[in-house]
Amino acid sequence: MERPSPSEYQPPLTRWSHVWRVAVMLTISAIVWVPSADQEADTSDWWWLLDVALGLTAYVAVFLRRRHPLAIASALGLLSAVSGIAAGPATLAAVSLATRRRWREIALVGSINFAASQLFSTVTASSTDPVWLVLAANAVATAAMLGWGMYIGSRRELMWTLRNRAERAEAEQELRVAQARSNEQARIAREMHDVLAHRISQISMHAGALEYRADLSPDEMRASAGVIRAQAHQALTDLRDVLGVLRDGDGERAPQPTYGDLPCLLAEARESGMRVELDDLVLGAVPDGAGRTVYRIVQEGITNCRKHAPGALLSVRVTGSAEDGIDVLLRNPIGFGPTRTPGAGLGLVGLAERAELRGGHLTSGRDGSTFVLHAWIPWGA
Repeated sequence: MERPSPSEYQPPLTRWSHVWRVAVMLTISAIVWVPSADQEADTSDWWWLLDVALGLTAYVAVFLRRRHPLAIASALGLLSAVSGIAAGPATLAAVSLATRRRWREIALVGSINFAASQLFSTVTASSTDPVWLVLAANAVATAAMLGWGMYIGSRRELMWTLRNRAERAEAEQELRVAQARSNEQARIAREMHDVLAHRISQISMHAGALEYRADLSPDEMRASAGVIRAQAHQALTDLRDVLGVLRDGDGERAPQPTYGDLPCLLAEARESGMRVELDDLVLGAVPDGAGRTVYRIVQEGITNCRKHAPGALLSVRVTGSAEDGIDVLLRNPIGFGPTRTPGAGLGLVGLAERAELRGGHLTSGRDGSTFVLHAWIPWGA
């Protein structure tokens, strides 16, 4: 993680923060200037006036310390060499610069402030003050001033880092939740398509027969109406199951079809008038996850054949073992003319996504005059 810039972790200056900073500056200025004011006045009136003028200038310039930190801190440090009043603003500017924690800037400003304070102390101190004491006092004051600024800067940077990490973690959590929600919506969309498209295609086929075939006997019409009623009822049942999962994600899901339900699916297709052949060469009991995917693939193949090639023979061949995975191959002649059953063309897309999620793959397309749907699913998917 890159280190933040000072402008990122420096807090905004409020009215109260300005007030207490000015109070601290006035206190420091008073401590430095008051003991030397009489000596300045006795020495020369212009020195006293110069101290006051430079001090007031420093109090104005210090408010630009964040915009030009190095220039202001250096300039105020130089002013404090001849103005005790400027010591307050010079201290604040130096502390503010030290919060940036840039060693070259700190070394430069620290040297200027130490030299300035030493010069001012030498000129204004009484002759009884030892030189070493003045040096030590100025060194300690300068080190404490810069050390305090660096401590404040490190705390600000730490708080910024912690806050940034918390915000990033929250954003990542929201992203994970959104991704999980999107995945769940996609899963439900696939389930609804796989379940409802199969049922509704049967309803559409039998309703079309009732509409266009005027030669149907009363018994045949009743049989077709019965198929429509049964498929509509089953479609509503399946829809309630899927919507139940959508409403209550923590509740138990309705039982899902497995490989063992494949014969029932084909028998249902034959009862609706389709011609379907199954060649089951799978060795061993198919796991539920892989079996469910195979079931949906065959179900979509039946739906497509019913919609696009009604009356054509659908050949279903399933082979596989625990070592080789499961290979599914569906073939049917391509129908003639446009289909009357509408579709968005997303069934095969959803199947391909389902197969990829299981670690397999699915392809579909024309092979001469035959439509081929081929998929491979890992055994343990």
